[in-house]
Amino acid sequence: MEPSLDWVLSLRAVLLSSLRSRRLPLPLDREVCDGWRRDLSSGGGPRALYTSCMYQLAPALRKAVEGLEKFGAARGGLRARLAALGAKTAGGLMLRPEREELERAYRILRNIYYALRHSGVEFRLLDDEPYSGALLYELGFEDDFAEYAREVYRYFKERDVKEVITVDPHTHYVLERVYPSYVDGFDISVVSYLDLLDAGKIRVKISGFAIHDSCLYARFLGRYERVRQLLAAGGPVENPYITGKETAGCCGGPVESIVPNLAAKIAFSRAQKLATLSRTVVSACPICLANLSRTGIVEVKDVAEVVEL
Repeated sequence: MEPSLDWVLSLRAVLLSSLRSRRLPLPLDREVCDGWRRDLSSGGGPRALYTSCMYQLAPALRKAVEGLEKFGAARGGLRARLAALGAKTAGGLMLRPEREELERAYRILRNIYYALRHSGVEFRLLDDEPYSGALLYELGFEDDFAEYAREVYRYFKERDVKEVITVDPHTHYVLERVYPSYVDGFDISVVSYLDLLDAGKIRVKISGFAIHDSCLYARFLGRYERVRQLLAAGGPVENPYITGKETAGCCGGPVESIVPNLAAKIAFSRAQKLATLSRTVVSACPICLANLSRTGIVEVKDVAEVVEL
């Protein structure tokens, strides 16, 4: 199914409206993004932990995709326009994640926070975090992305941030590989939290699982081996065709926002293959976590849920 131009344009309008008013790609209350850090020490210094609100938004994105499938908005026409209008006017209520899913996202982020602290990493937390803009770039809205990326860069500079610690592959890729091409003078260092954990102190709480790699981490950001180093003690089940660096399949994201039915088929196929290795799958990407979980074929856990220091 080809994506409808009506829906693509409507989606762009929703994204831009929300980013301008909330610095989030979905029309949600800011508390959804910030709630995970309640009672945590903010710390100080030039290095900041930057969530880009990705884990917090993933449950809402999952809810939105399910709505798109049910309503048929991606087919275009009047349904696309009505869906866009509904998202703008009542999105905060329609798309708000279920409490259980949001609390899980918060636990993942808090686990990352404490794992970094226990590894001796110094960093601070940021107030009113903006989304990175990755979805704008991934959907091809380059001019919009460039303008928004410059705003995010200003946000960092105004707070004297010299380095950001990322927690997901989409944010890491867009900051490290894409921002320098669209933001003049971009000079902020980017490091993944995966690289900062003390692997020698890690305990893996489960065993006999399969690894689903983020395409970005494995093929473009060089983290394929690092993920395995962190999970080695759990004895992951590997297959060169299913979990190989160059042969592993995609979870279906981020095409889910424009062709949800295609994304669902890709996710279903990927989950079926992983299930031949194990019914428990570990990933390090909130988009993969959401897409594969929707299939109901495998139980998907995040790296930060299964390792502890």
